[in-house]
Amino acid sequence: MQFTGLHAFPLTPLNERGVDERAFVNLIERLAASGVDAIGALGSTGSYAYLSRAERAQVARLAVEHAAGVPVTVCIGALRTRQVLELAEDAQQAGVSGVLLSAVSYQKLTDEEVFGLFEEVGRHLSVPLCVYDNPTTTHFSFSDELHGRVAHLPPVASIKLPGMPDSLPAAKERVARLRALVPSSVTLGVSGDGSGVMGLLAGCQIWYSAWAGLFPHPVLSMTREALAGNAEEAFRLSARLQPIWDLFARHGSIRVTATAALLSGLVGPHCLPAPLQLLQGNDRRTLAAFLSDKEHNLT
Repeated sequence: MQFTGLHAFPLTPLNERGVDERAFVNLIERLAASGVDAIGALGSTGSYAYLSRAERAQVARLAVEHAAGVPVTVCIGALRTRQVLELAEDAQQAGVSGVLLSAVSYQKLTDEEVFGLFEEVGRHLSVPLCVYDNPTTTHFSFSDELHGRVAHLPPVASIKLPGMPDSLPAAKERVARLRALVPSSVTLGVSGDGSGVMGLLAGCQIWYSAWAGLFPHPVLSMTREALAGNAEEAFRLSARLQPIWDLFARHGSIRVTATAALLSGLVGPHCLPAPLQLLQGNDRRTLAAFLSDKEHNLT
């Protein structure tokens, strides 16, 4: 698969029994019909760290079966290398087109331990790998030098960066600095939806988006405009979603998208893994008002 364009990360809705298969399949089929370039099941918004091995294998299988040929990737991050290798095998047996690997930690990891993880896992992969850099949730921060080392390992095809500086010149400098250390065959991607447009305009080739996992069309429009170099229009479209980006910054993408999915009738009321909770109070009312405003053209 090509790690370019828009990579949409849906929720993994839950219910009293485990994975809510009907709700999850509906989300995957919506994405498959939307025109996204790839679907990222079991991302952070997809609750990968909260699910058992069997549940993660179940979700990977369902995503591939219902993606209608759209490439599917899954995250195989876990605390122990042995677990990561088991998850990698399950994902490949499900037929995924690629995997994402995060440096999940409890004890603080060293650069050599993280490099060793990617080196070992890479020996067991027959699909391309995306380096999942998410220090907010993994508590490990990649240096540019470590990114450069890991990016030269054979399975690595993309790097998922956690965000971008607030100005375009600074964002371009940040991307150029990393680009100089990474092989040209490895794409650079941006996550943190509030800086998605900034990242693409700065030279990233792919947007790893949580909001697109629920409402892909507005993010697709921003992606196309940004990749075409239409900065003014891309920033204008992103600004229309600023209330969502602000909620993401306060609560994290999983709580916001899960609440939006519930308010939109796409999931049940217990869709998050406890102890995570849906938005309440003023922020929930703000989100509900945003979703009900037809001007945002979410569908």
